[in-house]
Amino acid sequence: EDAEQLRKAFAGWGTNEGLIISILTHRNAAQRKLIQQAYAETYGEDLLKSFDKELSSDFERAVVLWTLAPAERDAFLANESTKLLTKNYWILLEIATTRSSHDLYQVKVAYHARYKKSLEEDVAYHTSGDVRKLLVPLLSTFRYEGDEINVPLSKKEAKILHEKISDKAYNDEELIRILTTRSKAQLNATLNQYNNEFGNAINKDLKADKDDEFLKLLRQTIKSLTFPEKYFEKVLRLAINKLGTGEGALTRVITTRAEVDLQRIKEEYYRRNSVHLDHAIVKDTSGDYEKFLVELVGHADA
Repeated sequence: EDAEQLRKAFAGWGTNEGLIISILTHRNAAQRKLIQQAYAETYGEDLLKSFDKELSSDFERAVVLWTLAPAERDAFLANESTKLLTKNYWILLEIATTRSSHDLYQVKVAYHARYKKSLEEDVAYHTSGDVRKLLVPLLSTFRYEGDEINVPLSKKEAKILHEKISDKAYNDEELIRILTTRSKAQLNATLNQYNNEFGNAINKDLKADKDDEFLKLLRQTIKSLTFPEKYFEKVLRLAINKLGTGEGALTRVITTRAEVDLQRIKEEYYRRNSVHLDHAIVKDTSGDYEKFLVELVGHADA
């Protein structure tokens, strides 16, 4: 029925965008996959290609990203981030640090199937130096997801981190090993230990050289591993508040987090900006693109 309705939305003069929005924003990932299958079986055409023909610009990108299965969406975003014109280490870092171990594994499987190469292989080829040294192990890891922590280890590793940062050995193998392999719970324990023992949050100590690109990547790694909602709030704030909206970032965060932790990100956004996220989106975007995003975000009073 949904596939039929979408086909109707494309029929005749002009596209019925409202119908597309009302169907897709109320279907979860599993349902969207079934719609794609039914559409292909019934009409012999890929639904995403139909969107490509019928829609345009930011609205089209948001619809396509949302329709993709989460792992395929991340694989597509990651691949785009390795390309020369759309190169973006930050997005690769975001995928590596804010997805669960299982989800990251699924992304790598999807990447392999779609691009006939491994994600790590592509990232290693398209990066160099310290950036490669950090990104490849972050993408290769399969972190323990549980809550168990080792307190003596957190004390020991907090000390190692402090020593390396004090010596400005930011690309040291031990520092990178701790950040790229420890579970998120263990890392949180280590960073709390760091704060208690040395009187400063680790990211404050990593701000020493403000313009150092690699240091910025390290700070983002720590923030997105330990407080993903704060990390995503900042991405949204910068996307919405900059001169001319950063639609790429806005679309990416809403479509990738809507079924994960968007509620927490919305709360963090309101706490930080005293404005509801949907209100900020309405003020900053327009047309079908705005309607689509607001439906995914849900209204402030919902």
